[in-house]
Amino acid sequence: MAKSLLPQAFWFRLSASCPRVDGIPADGRRGPLLDLPDSCVLPDLSSLEGRESWASVRVAWNVEGLGIAILAQRQGTKTPLADRPEGFADVNLWIDTRDTRNVSRATRFCHRFAGHLTLRRDRQSLDLELAQRPIARAVADAPISSPGILLSRAELTRSSWTLEVFLPAAALHGFDPETNRRLGFAYQVSDHEREDQFLGVGRDFPLGENPSLWATLELGT
Repeated sequence: MAKSLLPQAFWFRLSASCPRVDGIPADGRRGPLLDLPDSCVLPDLSSLEGRESWASVRVAWNVEGLGIAILAQRQGTKTPLADRPEGFADVNLWIDTRDTRNVSRATRFCHRFAGHLTLRRDRQSLDLELAQRPIARAVADAPISSPGILLSRAELTRSSWTLEVFLPAAALHGFDPETNRRLGFAYQVSDHEREDQFLGVGRDFPLGENPSLWATLELGT
């Protein structure tokens, strides 16, 4: 059978549940920041392309904001170098608080948050830099939030690494669950040793610039 010129995810308009979980975020000092249940796991579309996913992504919301948790299985047992220039892993999150489907360029309601993880010298823990970044070719930019209001936690174990992020409502321009229960959402998870993982289509398309390519999160009750 000839290989399709377009990825199978291109033919789907993905809409996923984003359950409401009150009580998050926790302080994160003595345990998880989010600790989201299995009901928060996003669908895995990797099998449509004959691949196996290596990261599980969970999402949840409450009136305080939006939580995203990523659990990635480590590859092999070799410990990477702490000072490798590409870092340990990278995560990009895109969120449209209006879930606009009829525009191909980002509006002031579209946000990009980028996380860069590096291995500490002890090779047993991670440092994390998380910040909001502009979106290329946007017709209008969302207000850039201070990194200090973005809550995050990263953990490394022998078999996996975890990233938990809580984006407060103040960092999400237009976030108003009382009047709008749908968010545009996309992610990219990279660890520089494997093929990047996406929720739907990947970088063969202008994913980071075009919100019409993002999935929809339905905010549950």
